[in-house]
Amino acid sequence: MAVGIRSRTFARWLAPVVALLVVFQLTACGDKEPEQRKAFIDYLQNTVMRSGQNLPTLSEDQRQKFGNYANDYTIILNFSRQLKQSINEGLAPAVNTIAQIHVPQDYLQQKGALQQAAGSLNSVTQQIQTAKATADTAQAALKQPDDLKAVYSKVYAQDVTQPANALLPVVPALAGFTQDIAAVGDFLSQQGTQVAFANGSVQLPTQQQVAQYNALMTGLLGKQQSLVDAQKIIAGNF
Repeated sequence: MAVGIRSRTFARWLAPVVALLVVFQLTACGDKEPEQRKAFIDYLQNTVMRSGQNLPTLSEDQRQKFGNYANDYTIILNFSRQLKQSINEGLAPAVNTIAQIHVPQDYLQQKGALQQAAGSLNSVTQQIQTAKATADTAQAALKQPDDLKAVYSKVYAQDVTQPANALLPVVPALAGFTQDIAAVGDFLSQQGTQVAFANGSVQLPTQQQVAQYNALMTGLLGKQQSLVDAQKIIAGNF
C-alpha cells in the first residue's frame, strides 16, 4: 500500500515535468521559422535572382534548411521548367528551321519542317497559359511574412510574370510567320517545272505568278520582327 502511495506521488511530480518538456520542444520547433525564412530570403536574393532562366533545383539539405518555404520555391521552379520546355520544343525548332533558309530553293526543302514547327507552336500558348494560371493560383494562396513576401514577389515577377508576358504574344506571331514561310514553299511547289532558280532568285513565266510570289515575300518582310523577338526569348532576354 505504501508503495502505491509513493507511485502516485511520483506521478504527480512527473506530470508537470513532462508537460514543461513538451511545451519546450514545441517552442523550439516554432523558433526554426525565422531561421528558415532568413535562409530562404538569402537564397532568393543571392542565388535565384542571379540565375536568369536556369533556376537551380534544391538539394535535400536546402529543403531541410528552408522548411515549408521550399514549397514556395517549387511554384516558381515548376513554371520555369515548363517555360524552358516550351521554348526548347516550340520556339527553338521554329527559329532553327527558319535559319536554314538562305536561297529560294530552301523554301521548298524546308516546307515540311516549317509546317511541323508551326504545329508545335500552336500548343505552346496553351502550355504557358496553363502553367501561369497554376503558378498564380498557388502564389495567391501563400501566407508569407512581409519581409519574405517583398523579396518573393520580385523573384516571381522576374521568373514567372515577365517571361510569360514576353512569350505569349510572340508565339502566335512566330507561328503565323512560320506558316507564311511554308506557304512560299507551297506556292513554288505548285508551279512545278514552270519555276526556275538562278543566282539566288526565282524565275517565273508570267507576270501574274511573279506578282503572287512578290506578294508572299512582301508579307514575310512585315512579320520578321516575330523572329527577332523569338531569338531574344531563346537567349533569355525577357
